[in-house]
This record gives sequence, C-alpha cells and structure tokens, in this order.
Amino acid sequence: MKSVLRMSRTTRMCLMALAALALGAQATGVAAQSFPVKPIRMIIPFPPGGSNDILGRLLAQKMSERMGQQVIPDNRAGADGIIGSETAARSAPDGYTLLIISTSYTQNPAIHTIPFDPIKDLTAIASIGAGAIAFYVAPNSPIKDIKDLVALAKSKPEAIRYATSGAGGVNHFAGELFNIMAGVKMGHVPYKGGGPSMVDVMTGQVEVGLGTVIQALPLIRGGKLRVVAVTTTKRSSALPDAPTIAESGVPGYDASVYWGVLGPAAIPRPIVNQINKTIGTILQDPEMVKRLQAEAAEPAVSSPEDFGKVIASDIEKWKRIAKETNIKVE
Repeated sequence: MKSVLRMSRTTRMCLMALAALALGAQATGVAAQSFPVKPIRMIIPFPPGGSNDILGRLLAQKMSERMGQQVIPDNRAGADGIIGSETAARSAPDGYTLLIISTSYTQNPAIHTIPFDPIKDLTAIASIGAGAIAFYVAPNSPIKDIKDLVALAKSKPEAIRYATSGAGGVNHFAGELFNIMAGVKMGHVPYKGGGPSMVDVMTGQVEVGLGTVIQALPLIRGGKLRVVAVTTTKRSSALPDAPTIAESGVPGYDASVYWGVLGPAAIPRPIVNQINKTIGTILQDPEMVKRLQAEAAEPAVSSPEDFGKVIASDIEKWKRIAKETNIKVE
C-alpha cells in the first residue's frame, strides 16, 4: 500500500513538473506572439557619429516602423565598446534590450580584460552588413600592387611601415594578419585617428596606410591616395577596380569589417527569430541598402546560428593574431 502511495506521489510530482513545463512553454509562445508590447532599447556602445551609431540609428528607425513599437538608440560609449556591451549582457533576456556591434567586439577579448563572456553572456541575433579595409599609398608610390608591397617588405625587413588610426583597432589587426599571412614584417605606426595617419601616407612620411574604405574613399576618389587592395574576400562595390588581397597573392586573407545585433543570453528563441526576420526584411529595403553602401558596406543577411559561428571563430582568430604578433594597448 505504501509502495502504491509512494508511486502515486512520484507520478503526481512528474505530472506537476510536466504541467509547469507546458505552461512555461505556452507563456513563452504567448510572449513571442505579442512581442513587442513596449519600446525596445538599442544600445550603441560608441559615441555618436561613427558607423555603429549611424547604422544603429537607421536600423532602430526601420525596426520601429515595422514592429509597431519605438526602438530607442542608447549610446553607452567607453572602453572600446566594452561598457555598452556589458550593459546589454546584464540586461533582462526578454528582447527589449539589443546591442549593435562591429568587428571590434571580437577583437576586444584579445587585448582587454572583458568583464563578461562575449559568447555565453550574449546571443547572436542577426548580422547587418560587411565592409572592407583599404591598403593605400601615396599617388607617386612605387608600390603598385600587393606583390610589390610584399617584395619590398621582404627586401627591407621592418623598414616598410604601415599607418593606422590607433593601436589595437581593426586596422592594426588587419595589418598584423597581413604580416603573418604574407610572410613579411612591416612596422606599425599608430596615430590618434585616421586623419593624421592618412596625411602622413599622402606626403610619403609612411609607406602604406590601412583604413576603412568609407574613411579613405574621399581621398582615394580625389586622387590624394591610391588604393592597392581591399581586405574582404570579395571586391568592394565602392572600389570595384581594387583587387582583394586574397586574389593578389595572399590566398585566404580576410579582414572584413562587419556589424550585427546581439541580445542578452537566453532570449526566447521565437523572439530571436522574430527580430532576425524583421532585420532580414529591412536589409532588403532600398533605403537601407543605399545607406549601407554609403558606409562602403553591403547587406549581410544571416541566421542567428551562422552569425554566432562567425563571432566565435573571429574571437579565437584575433586572440591568436594578438598573441603571435604581441598586439597590446597601452
């Protein structure tokens, strides 16, 4: 009799647990169906004016129009984007706090102590777009292409230098990746911003410069700088005549600049899917495509899983590059 009662209690407990799970799943489904019911915060972890801010605000506007709730941009700048990213990571996982990131998100763990886990504490939702970094020289430089650059750098180890907007940035990482894959050792000259670095390349003070296409484009089009190659695996629509580094003799080279949206870990999957689908639709909007191209980028639609794999892979890639080349930020 006691055995029957014990079995009965066990059965009841199992049934209660199953009922709780069913109610939880039903509640999640209802929440996803009604999402969003209040404004959404879009954290931009950089100051106003940069590409993250420009694209984040445009995306927020387009999402507001399509989702029926206001998506509010919230600049939380500081520590190379780490402060805003941590704010997002510590937020409730309900879909009402989102974070726009760029490539620097995957490079920060290589050069900074991160107060959160960049993979486990945030979930990938959708990519937005991808662009290129340009290798450029002065108009009268003897370097005509990547093969010239490699040959010159090998003939003068450490004498050939490349300028960037600062140590530990995306351009610095791209340059050190090139050093490894091309088998050369160009010296890095960091500046406080892209403007001063481009001036010294224009005047021949530094042999090569690395900068995002959008930043260098006015000077390239104005004949003040000459582009040698771009860092993406495909040619940039903004510079269709410029070859990629991969097609210029360094196969497999890829140092793309990209943007995407993350959210706190454990956001219900239906909500992740809904936001991903909304962003995918927005990326087909001619105005959004035009704005991305104005930033020398192309729309990059992806599933949450695929975008998450890119982030995880790049974090390990840039950690390896930083370790092999001793990239540090003072």
